[in-house]
This record gives sequence, structure tokens and C-alpha cells, in this order.
Amino acid sequence: MKIGLALFLGLFLGGCTDSSTPSSLPKGEYIFRHHNESLVEVEPMIPLKRTPYPWEENRQSHYSKITKDFFLCRGSPLNPVHLVQKEKEILRYYDCGGTQKHSLPLRDKKEFIYPVLIDLLNYIQTKSEKRVVVTCGHCCPEHNTYLNPSITNQTSKHMLGAEVDFYVQGMEEQPDRVIDLILAYYNEQPKYKGQKEFQEFKRYEKEDNKIFTPPWFNKEVFIKLFQKEEGRDFDNRHPYSYISIQVRYDWDLKEPVTYSWDKAFRNFHRR
Repeated sequence: MKIGLALFLGLFLGGCTDSSTPSSLPKGEYIFRHHNESLVEVEPMIPLKRTPYPWEENRQSHYSKITKDFFLCRGSPLNPVHLVQKEKEILRYYDCGGTQKHSLPLRDKKEFIYPVLIDLLNYIQTKSEKRVVVTCGHCCPEHNTYLNPSITNQTSKHMLGAEVDFYVQGMEEQPDRVIDLILAYYNEQPKYKGQKEFQEFKRYEKEDNKIFTPPWFNKEVFIKLFQKEEGRDFDNRHPYSYISIQVRYDWDLKEPVTYSWDKAFRNFHRR
């Protein structure tokens, strides 16, 4: 019995070897080489400029280029009912369905915003190297009434794609500098060279002006500066001063830009 147990233990313990012991590791030899010796010559690394991504190719000063899409109507059926107290009754105004229900204004059967507005905003963005924030571009008649149901606002050029409200990030407290850039635009563009009616701006001093700062105007545009407590509506709920630019003259058609019911109510596609 003792001989059998001894034989079993001998077979069990001696039948397995530990492959991790030093004696079982493969043997080799060190490879030596001289300092700076190499088999392959590697050229020194030269930093390369990163290729822009497709969405970065049309960027100005690291911000997206202003296009007509920045002027889309900001109406939404999710906006709350606008209640206005008038004499002995409360009037209710509902917002439009937004871009899901209608297009921008049309010209030659294509969506259209007056080019000078787009050019001016891109010029401001390039010169200031700061982002232009469009707060109100095109307004359909329903959204325009929702924002401001007053009689004077019912002929707003926002409905024609001929007006824009905006401010510049980083220059919220310096709107005068933005105005200076707009005035400079007309002195730098070759097409206005020698045309005083475009290059020279006047101030609007009539008493019907309801804002503190007298507006600027030339033949093509009318510029308003709204201070922090002025011109507030659902699109301009921000706490900053902002600028409004209206188009007075159509450079392409060589005619004044005026409001008409047909232009405002029939000149966009209803989906």
C-alpha cells in the first residue's frame, strides 16, 4: 500500500513541468550597433497644413457664411398665444407654421432675399471677425402680425425679404462700431465708386421716428439702431442693442423697394 501511494505521487508530481521556469525560456544573444547607426534612413518630419473639411470651405473668419437660409421665418405653432389688450376686449394672435408651411419670398420662381443684406452681413462678419446673429429675417404676414399687430407694422419690409434685424457677438455693447462698418462698406465697394447718393449717408430727424437714435440712410438702405429697451418682440427677446437694415432701392431692377399687399401675401410658396 505504501509502495503504491509513493508511485502515484511520483508520477503526479513528476509528470508536469513548469514552462515558465528560467530553464525553459528560449536563449538568444544581444544585438549591438553604433550610435546613430540605422538600416533605414527616415526623412525629418515636416508639419503639413490640415485640409479643410467640406463644411469649412465657405467659412469667413471661422464663422459660417451668411446665406438666404439665415433669413428663414422664425414662426412656429409651438409659440404661445400673443394676447393684446385693446379697449374692452383681449385680442388673440397665433403664430404661423414656420418654414414647414411656407417658403422665403420668391423672385423668378426661386426663394429670394435682397442681395445687399447678405453682402452687408458677410462684410461685417469678415471685418469684425465676429459672428453675426440674425434675429429676424423674413416674416410671413401671419408671423409679422404675431410679432407686432400695430397698424404701422403691417407694411413691414420683413415680409418682402427686404429687412433684417441682427447683432454681432462680442460687440453687443458697441453697436456704433457695427454702424461704422456698414457705412465703410459703401466706400469700399467698386460698384458704388463716385456715386454720392450711395456713399453719403444722412440722418433721419423727423418726429415720427420712435427710437432714441436718429436712423441713417442713403439711396439703397435705411439703418435703425434699437437700444436695449427699444424694439422688443418675440424674435428680439435678447437683452442686447440690435440693428435693423431696410432695403430702399433695388440695385438690379433700378427701382425703389416699396411694400404692396401682393408682394407680402402672394409672393411666397405655401406648402
